[in-house]
Amino acid sequence: MNDSDEVGVGPWSGPWPEDDRYDPELLAEGDRRNVVDRYRYWRREAIVADLDEHRHDFHVAIENWQHDFNIGTVVRNANAFAAKAVHIVGKRRWNRRGAMVTDRYQHVHHHDTIDGFVDWAQRHELPIIGIDNLPGSVPLETTTLPSACVLFFGQEGPGLSRAARDASRLVCSIAQFGSTRSINAGVASGIAMHAWIRDHAVIPR
Repeated sequence: MNDSDEVGVGPWSGPWPEDDRYDPELLAEGDRRNVVDRYRYWRREAIVADLDEHRHDFHVAIENWQHDFNIGTVVRNANAFAAKAVHIVGKRRWNRRGAMVTDRYQHVHHHDTIDGFVDWAQRHELPIIGIDNLPGSVPLETTTLPSACVLFFGQEGPGLSRAARDASRLVCSIAQFGSTRSINAGVASGIAMHAWIRDHAVIPR
C-alpha cells in the first residue's frame, strides 16, 4: 500500500506545536486513525475532553441478553452523532469490532438489569424512549423527541423486552415499506439518533 492509499496523515511537517493536546508519537510517526481532521495528531484523552464539551443531551441504551452483534454499530453511531453516553443493559461483554474503535472516544456504561438502568434514568430525570415497531407505538417520523432523553433499543429479532417496553415512557416505530418485519438495531439506532439531530441539534453551515 502506498501513502496515497493510506488513511490519515504522515509525520508532522515543520516545527512541532507546543499545545499539549498533541501526541509526540503521532507527530513523529503520523496519524492513521479514523478521526476527523480537526483531531489529527491529538492525544485520545484530549479528543474525549473536547467531545465532552460538545456532546448532545440524548443517551443511547441497548439490551444485550444474547451478545448482540449490533452493539458495535450502535456505539459507532452514538459517536458520530455525539450522544452523551451509551448504556448496555444485560451482559457486560459485547463485540467491539463494529465500533471501529470509536468506543475509545465514547462513554460506555453497563447496567446488569433493566431495573438498575431505569433507576439510573430516573435519578437523572431522563425519559426512556423505546424504539421498536410494536402495536401501539407512534411514528418516529411525526414525533418530536425530548431534548434530554434515552433512546432505548432491543435485541436483533425479539426487539425490546417486555421489561424494556414497560420502562419506556413512549415507544416510537420507524416507517418501513418493504416485506421485512424489522430492521436491525444498528440501522434503527442511526435513524433514531438522526431524528433527534433534526429536532434539536445546531447544524453547521
